[in-house]
Amino acid sequence: MDDHSPRDDADAQALAQTPAARVYETPPKDRPITDAEAARAAQLAANEHIKIASGYLRGGLADGLLKHATGAISEDDGQLVKFHGMYMQDDRDLRPERTKKKLDKAYSFMIRLRIAGGVISPKQWLVLDDIAVTYAGSALRATTRQTFQYHGVIKSNLKRTMAAIDAALLDTIAACGDVNRNVMAATNPAQAGAHKAAHTLAKDISDSLLPKTSAWREIWLDGERVVGGEEEEVEPVYGRTYLPRKFKIVVAVPPSNEVDIFAHDLGFIAILDKKNQVTGWNVTVGGGMGMTHGEPETFPRTADVMGFVKPEDAIKVAEAVMTVQRDWGNRKNRKNARLKYTIERYGLAAFRAEVETRIGKTLGEPKPFTFTNNGDRFGWTEGDDGRHHLTLYVPSGRIKDYEDGPQFLTGLRAIAQVHEGDFRLTANQNVIVANVPAEKRAEIEALVDQYGITKGAGALRRNSIACVALPTCGLALAESERYLPDLMTELEQSLATHGLAEEEITIRSTGCPNGCARPFIAEIGLVGRGPERYHLYLGAAFDGSRLSKLYKEDVAASDIRDTLDPLFADFAKGRNPGEHFGDYLIRAGHVARTINGPDFHDRTGALKPVGHA
Repeated sequence: MDDHSPRDDADAQALAQTPAARVYETPPKDRPITDAEAARAAQLAANEHIKIASGYLRGGLADGLLKHATGAISEDDGQLVKFHGMYMQDDRDLRPERTKKKLDKAYSFMIRLRIAGGVISPKQWLVLDDIAVTYAGSALRATTRQTFQYHGVIKSNLKRTMAAIDAALLDTIAACGDVNRNVMAATNPAQAGAHKAAHTLAKDISDSLLPKTSAWREIWLDGERVVGGEEEEVEPVYGRTYLPRKFKIVVAVPPSNEVDIFAHDLGFIAILDKKNQVTGWNVTVGGGMGMTHGEPETFPRTADVMGFVKPEDAIKVAEAVMTVQRDWGNRKNRKNARLKYTIERYGLAAFRAEVETRIGKTLGEPKPFTFTNNGDRFGWTEGDDGRHHLTLYVPSGRIKDYEDGPQFLTGLRAIAQVHEGDFRLTANQNVIVANVPAEKRAEIEALVDQYGITKGAGALRRNSIACVALPTCGLALAESERYLPDLMTELEQSLATHGLAEEEITIRSTGCPNGCARPFIAEIGLVGRGPERYHLYLGAAFDGSRLSKLYKEDVAASDIRDTLDPLFADFAKGRNPGEHFGDYLIRAGHVARTINGPDFHDRTGALKPVGHA
């Protein structure tokens, strides 16, 4: 865990003495942030002014829904609607033809749910299935944020969709936007007590840091507006301008790091006693994946382990970490606004000191822990409480019925109709049929077989993630979800040639450098650079604790296999017993080791030539 040791005190103090000027000072605790405190004249990013003028996230959304001449909403409302759990998108496959015909873009909305810890009941599953069939092209997508999202919901169906979600006792509040987003937690309940504690903490944090505005209910469910209007409404934690950028929290239970704790703003690592009961939490801060091509001042970063807290203090620490970021984060430049940059500017020691001031006590020193992987455990497992859990492999999280292939949507619907436990989504886009009584296991197994649902996959595929990318994501520069399966087929053939068919290697693909599928902590990371072209990153740790390094720029999709094949050959010949691919590439001198964020763009490229075997 050397990569996550706190920077030494001398360096931290030096940084703290000469910090970049704060955009905000710490706001008074007895009242919300005022316009004057929030605005700081005209120096703030455009999104800050949109939030200030929005009336606690209302903007013109209610009126925009009534404009039937277009399937879109205004640009400003397109920013606000993210706080409600939506992104406005269009089908980019259809753009050329529609432009030729002088038609409006094929606008629709992606809707993401807030499901803390990724746990839902069979009854809720059936409601979400019905919504998918009715409004979203008969497909659900399990995301890397351990929740569901719908694609292709047209504007005229938004309120109907949101009402159906509300009827399932779920919502989409704060699933996107400059707020604390869906809180993820360790999923597979093999260690029943520890996983229950992780899920409880995730849900409690989610509830505690949920925006208090009533705008969501007013706009989507025709709820009543606060008496007297927005002036009587406050956001006691967020204030009028919410956070500088998105904020992501996860809860992990060693030895599995399936939530990729080091890739997130804030994390809690369960520290267990000999009976697998939680005695407290190590707190991690400052992780994040996004960057911008060609701008080295932007970079991914792995989180630092800041300290240890007892269970009763975890919620207070979560709020304190987030509010320090609220007050110290950069609101002038959104590309420099995440917590990872705040900690780089001020130093971990200064940040920790401010958190301790806000919670009124000193954090303990981090406790020892060990992670072994960041993937899922497929097939059946039995928890220490005697309940059974079946993890199903869902390619890129796309839950739909495939022609002449697995019938995920229909099959999981059939399972939900007889299942007595719950469903759990994983951070790797897979689904767990959880808490199955021993006597029901055969019935679930029969349905899985009947509908051709996959209980596992080859070693490379079961360690893969892809973002949606084209055709719906407006930021995508290249394909991802639609491309990765074909690439994996090619790479599986290459690995088999070198006797590595069952070698566990993480591979992740994104259509752009925002990093939604966390490619920079995959042993093989592909990041879209343009149509059918990718930056290739190598050398991350198998347990998700170390960033990768740019190995080759602008690789054509057709050349990726040929680029990796000689490295596979060298790995097969030269690895030590139990050594993982990313570790070997560094030890063998093929790629430099990344220490952390600021080092990410240094010493890039292949360090030595490698020939075909």
